[in-house]
Amino acid sequence: MKTGLITTLILLCFTAIGQGKRVLSLEECIEIAVDNNLSIKRSELNLQGAQVSLLQAQAQRYPTINFSGNFGYNWGRGIDPTTNQFIDQRINFNGVGGTAAMPIINGLQTHNSIKQSKLDAEASKYDLQKAVNDISLSVSLNYLNVIFNRELLENARFQLESSQQQLDQTKILVESGALPIANELQLVSQVATNEVTLINSQNNLDLALLDLKQSLLLPPGQEIDIVIPEIDIDQAEIENSTIVEVYEVALANQPEIQSADLRVKSADVGMDISKGGIYPTLNLSGGFSTNYSDALKNFNQTGAAPVQEPTQLQTASGEAVLLNSFDVQGDFETVDLSTQYDNNFSRRLTLSLNVPIFNGFRTRSDIQRSKISLQQAEIAATEQRNVLYQTIESSYRNAVAAAKTFSASQKQVASLEETFRAVENQYNNGAANFTDYQVASNNLFQARTDLSRAKYDFVFKQKVLEFYQGKPLTF
Repeated sequence: MKTGLITTLILLCFTAIGQGKRVLSLEECIEIAVDNNLSIKRSELNLQGAQVSLLQAQAQRYPTINFSGNFGYNWGRGIDPTTNQFIDQRINFNGVGGTAAMPIINGLQTHNSIKQSKLDAEASKYDLQKAVNDISLSVSLNYLNVIFNRELLENARFQLESSQQQLDQTKILVESGALPIANELQLVSQVATNEVTLINSQNNLDLALLDLKQSLLLPPGQEIDIVIPEIDIDQAEIENSTIVEVYEVALANQPEIQSADLRVKSADVGMDISKGGIYPTLNLSGGFSTNYSDALKNFNQTGAAPVQEPTQLQTASGEAVLLNSFDVQGDFETVDLSTQYDNNFSRRLTLSLNVPIFNGFRTRSDIQRSKISLQQAEIAATEQRNVLYQTIESSYRNAVAAAKTFSASQKQVASLEETFRAVENQYNNGAANFTDYQVASNNLFQARTDLSRAKYDFVFKQKVLEFYQGKPLTF
């Protein structure tokens, strides 16, 4: 009764824990992980940065236009910006201007920069897809690990129930005097051991769910469970394919290969950009400007009175000769802003040619660095192909070995199930001792555990090969 009560409490505890959880399929887990994963977010930002660089490169084909303005005061001796004459007074000045420039010939550097930016942006898209693939594989492994530990939990629960049933039968036989009390005590110990195994299996399942939850970056208070899919095991699919066939398919669909190849093309275009520095450049530019100063004034006449001023000249009769003039009356007025802007307005248009002759080997150094970058990109692409082939070869051989292990485990479980049934009947009839029964029970439990492990190990390795063949990660 005590043992049965403990088992019931454990099962009730597990049921209570399972209530209120969010049940997720593999597709939902992958979708959540892709939305929350920080590495993917970083790759998305890298893609956005590459797209911004592309827009900037494309904008280099268009003229640059700038507008400027100024306003200020000047005290003491200075130059009047409207007359270019020295003055010694406080003046208020302002001005506006604009410039525009456009490259006409620059060694195709603008064209190649746009081409390189497009390649970099496309490579960043594949880098993002690579990050999505990595997290998808990781989540799939964690998902299968949950299924595996759930199956181990069911095996532990089945073993506990089997031991409990055997204990109940043994109690009846002990009470009738058919078996000694020692058999009952040994089974009580076995049941207790199986209860510990059940608790450990539940803990392992909880940890597997925690690993899955952490890979999804869910909030701490969110509890999850998973949908247990029907998993089909097809060993013939691996036997019908070869390593080379899988590798050739993977070369065409794996994003890391596409990204590496695009980086090589980008580095090659980068070398063309560097070579463009040895050619002459032709630029067209133009602009306008005008200004204003309150030092520029006009005299406004308000009146004029005739006056006679004596001179040193005399007539023949000795009379003084008088000079007739006018006493002009008026004031000075600052020329208004619009008039000065109109009078001071200037335009310019310039066509400039620049022929590089010697610039401290800068262009030559840029070309050499571009060649090195191209060689590094080619090495990186070769490394990616080598890593992909090695990964596929290892995955293929591991999948074949896992398939063989799974087949052998199936045979082992079938054989040990027959052995356990025979030993159990012998034990119930008194023809076998408890040690034989315990050994048969433990062997069967271990074989079922090994079968579950081999099953999901094979399933994951098979899914990895399918993934490299461009197939979706589904069960």
